[in-house]
Amino acid sequence: MNAELPTAVDNAEETLRDPALYLNRELSQLDFNFRVLAQAQDASVPLLERLRFLCISCTNLDEFFEIRAATVRHALDFGLPPSADGLSPSTVLNRIHDRAAELVEAQYHCWNKILRPALGEAGVRVFGRDSWSARQKRWLRAYFRDEIMPVLSPLGLDPSHPFPKILNKSLNIVVVLEGKDAFGRAGHLAIVRAPRSLPRIIHLPQRVSGGEHDFVLLSSVLSVFVDELFPGMQVKGSYQFRVTRNSELVVDEDEVENLALALRDELIGRGYRPAVRLEIAQDCPKPIVRTLLQNFALPENAVYFIDGPVNLNRVIQVYDLVQRPELKYPVFTPRTLRDSDAIFETADKGDILLHHPFDSFAPVLELIKQAASDPNVLAIKQTLYRTGKDSAIVEALVQAARNGKDVTVVVELRARFDEDANLGVADKLQEAGVQVVYGVVGYKTHAKMLLIVRREGRKLRRYVHLGTGNYHSGTARAYTDLGLITADADIATDVHLLFQQLSGLAPSTKLKRLMQSPFTLHPGIIKKIEREAKLARAGKPARIIVKINALNEPRVIRALYAASQAGVRIDLIVRGACALRPQVPGISDNIRVRSIVGRFLEHSRIYWFGNDGAPELYCASADWLERNLLHRVETCFPILDPELARRVFREALQNYLDDNLNAWELQADGHYRKVVPEDGQAPYSAQAALLADV
Repeated sequence: MNAELPTAVDNAEETLRDPALYLNRELSQLDFNFRVLAQAQDASVPLLERLRFLCISCTNLDEFFEIRAATVRHALDFGLPPSADGLSPSTVLNRIHDRAAELVEAQYHCWNKILRPALGEAGVRVFGRDSWSARQKRWLRAYFRDEIMPVLSPLGLDPSHPFPKILNKSLNIVVVLEGKDAFGRAGHLAIVRAPRSLPRIIHLPQRVSGGEHDFVLLSSVLSVFVDELFPGMQVKGSYQFRVTRNSELVVDEDEVENLALALRDELIGRGYRPAVRLEIAQDCPKPIVRTLLQNFALPENAVYFIDGPVNLNRVIQVYDLVQRPELKYPVFTPRTLRDSDAIFETADKGDILLHHPFDSFAPVLELIKQAASDPNVLAIKQTLYRTGKDSAIVEALVQAARNGKDVTVVVELRARFDEDANLGVADKLQEAGVQVVYGVVGYKTHAKMLLIVRREGRKLRRYVHLGTGNYHSGTARAYTDLGLITADADIATDVHLLFQQLSGLAPSTKLKRLMQSPFTLHPGIIKKIEREAKLARAGKPARIIVKINALNEPRVIRALYAASQAGVRIDLIVRGACALRPQVPGISDNIRVRSIVGRFLEHSRIYWFGNDGAPELYCASADWLERNLLHRVETCFPILDPELARRVFREALQNYLDDNLNAWELQADGHYRKVVPEDGQAPYSAQAALLADV
């Protein structure tokens, strides 16, 4: 915690701007991965699921460096000012290194001392190079010669062979050599790059190893047999390393005529952008480490020493290769919608609420499929941010266009790490005659909305789907999200206007039901927070409950602080980064922040305001981040049906406030404390309770 925190009890603007009241977004995001790793350390979680959580924490850390740490380094290079927390970029980078080093140490301790031994006892063995039997080594040597060696291109480093380009997150071996090669060149250092075509996990045949689920890491095989790549020379040491690069694509949209072409050009070079992190074997000699740091133009605080495979996240393949149901979460079948074969008639009778993954995503797909084949449907409009490979939704949209429907799709090309896939989606849709729109210059289209125009008798009726998550059937099985299918005329009119805005044909107009970024959502949130504060000052009950993935927007945080000072009871369920500091005397006494980490990734965004006994409940695509509220196209929609609103409150808000097994509470000092059942209190998991109702 900062040395001194303000304790003012008034709403002085300068007090609420004090940097001590704000946690750093990057460090808070980094801490989220400790909570993910805790799932890998939890003996009550099925063993292969624990392995999956370990790999998720590693993959998350990769992305953290590619985006968040890279952003801080960019701020340092360009002399950008500190954010609301007051920490300079150089200070943040130093703290990132220290905290990330703790996380890395914990990850490899979990792998080496806990999970790998436990997996071995369960009959899933991942052999290290020191534990190979003579028979295994013979087989692996033959495998190396037949399957690996032919695709390797080792490179000796000398004046005519400078340091090669190293692809982002690729596996590499730096080799120390002694002796002379065929041309009489003295050996010193060589680099062996592992092509992406090689499997990172090698499944040993049962006849060789004796076990059905026995594996070896490619990095181990390369390290042991690397000497065969340098005949006549002596290998004095081999050390695996991996470099992580800045993966944030930068396209000056004001200067390009074709965003798709510009992104394609950027994607070509993404793998070789400036480095932000070096991972290397912990026994690598310091001179070699310095050579690598110098080559990648990295400072000392960018290196991480690894006690194991540098690409530990690749062990996730074991989870997929081992079919042992008793070592995984029980399979469940989501609820299905009655009369889904007549979804328009069902929606005509009343709003449909879907709570994924407990409710199947099939009704959303069915809605689009029926629209594609229904002769009464005239037009379909949809946003796509992430869709997944071989998306059935994309196929349905293609079919709709071929069936003569007017189909317009807003494809967000700048969806991080999905840019290449979305370019392919856009091409496929355009080839089928779909009108593809790339959104608005300077604003990512993150809204999740679908509009269908259908002729019913003499009138046109509009049907809408709005959601908190992407149109992605895969993540709908792994993420918690909410979706609404409605024929409400006001909501449909609002969505129609939003699509007109995205295609460049409408000004900013006042919507009847929806709030939207970047126009009305931010001021609308603040206005509703201030309304609760006014109620509290008048002596009336005042309450706010919010469930989001991240929070850092300073004006929203100041409004929450002011509401807390006024006496509003505020519960924030924030999965990841949270810049608000709760429980500060006189400032945020009435604010509680908790994070839920369990089987499913918490992804739904819900805002609930007490409103003097007439509560308002909204679902949204937007987190309370500066980027979402001010620099993206987002939607926030009300749940108007009272029974459905009560269901959302019960399942997605109160349910999570009751959780005492998978919840972590943020303390005033910025640390999270695991919630445990109090004396006499029954253990309760929100996600398990929802699964029990499926």
